[in-house]
Amino acid sequence: MSMYISLPGINIQWPWSKLLLSGEKTVETRSYALPSRKSNINLAIIETPGRQGLKANISAARIVGIIRFSGCFQYHSLTEWKNDHIHHLVDESDPLYGFSDNKQKWGWTVAEVYCLSKSVPPPKVRGI
Repeated sequence: MSMYISLPGINIQWPWSKLLLSGEKTVETRSYALPSRKSNINLAIIETPGRQGLKANISAARIVGIIRFSGCFQYHSLTEWKNDHIHHLVDESDPLYGFSDNKQKWGWTVAEVYCLSKSVPPPKVRGI
C-alpha cells in the first residue's frame, strides 16, 4: 500500500536546490516577497534542471526534499547583497539571479530543510 502526502511545492533549479539541501545555502533569493500563505509551511522542493542541471545529468524535474521558510526580507542595495553572499551564494554578476538596481530582490530565510532519501516525480502542476 502506498501513502501519498500532498504538499504545495516550489521549483528550485539545480545547483541551488543541492546547496539548500546541504545546508550551505540558507537564504533563497527571488524577485518577489515570500507569499504569506507560504511562510512557515512545508513545501516540496521540486528540483528543475535549469541551465546547469543538464550538465549534471539532471534531465527532468523531481521532488528532492522539503523546505520551510520562516520569513523574508528585501535587499535594498548591492552592498547588502554582497554582505549576505555567505547565505544566498549567488554571484553578484550572475545575469539571471544576481542583484540588479532594475528589479526587486528578496531573501527567503530557510527555517528547516529535509532531503529525501530518493527523489520522486513531481505532480503535473508545479511551483509556488
